[in-house]
Amino acid sequence: MAYIFQQISDRGTSEGITPNSTQDARDWYRDAASQVASVNTNRLMNDKQNVVPSLTIKNIGQMFMFFYDPKMKDILPYYDIFPLMFLVDFQPNGFLGINLHYLPTYYRAQLMNGLYSIASDDKYDDNTRLKISYKLLKSASQLSNFSPCLKRYLWSNVQGQFLNVQPKNWDTALMLPTERFKKATKSRVHNDSVKALQ
Repeated sequence: MAYIFQQISDRGTSEGITPNSTQDARDWYRDAASQVASVNTNRLMNDKQNVVPSLTIKNIGQMFMFFYDPKMKDILPYYDIFPLMFLVDFQPNGFLGINLHYLPTYYRAQLMNGLYSIASDDKYDDNTRLKISYKLLKSASQLSNFSPCLKRYLWSNVQGQFLNVQPKNWDTALMLPTERFKKATKSRVHNDSVKALQ
């Protein structure tokens, strides 16, 4: 398990809090992660147990972190070079994902609560994933915050491998300060996302 996930998991275990067991438990892990000042993303990606070289259809509905260098970065107003993404679908030369970093924490938590409603089971083990599709995202009212987060990624611009974030760590990953926006501040990105939802 990646170092920061292990640290927060150990704290939760010591307090008798099981990930995903209740909404209060989810809130505890989110709050613990939000108090982390910084995260070493290179160290995070050294989790050899959960790093995978590529994505396949069986990974749809799972959460990943990875380094990314956009093809059109010169004309984009801003972009995130370390997405936190649920894989939604595959497209020619790439894939579609929900990068949760594009939402401020309140909206992010709201969307995550909705995403839990389409989890494949309530075990939150290695086999758990979201039963997700673009069609479902558009039709489900509890997932309406997804639109600023939906991004297309090209295989050729992925830098390195993918860290598969285990379901028990979803709430921790949700609030960790791992976004790495370029050409704009996090505040500007989040303000733009909120405006887009209004």
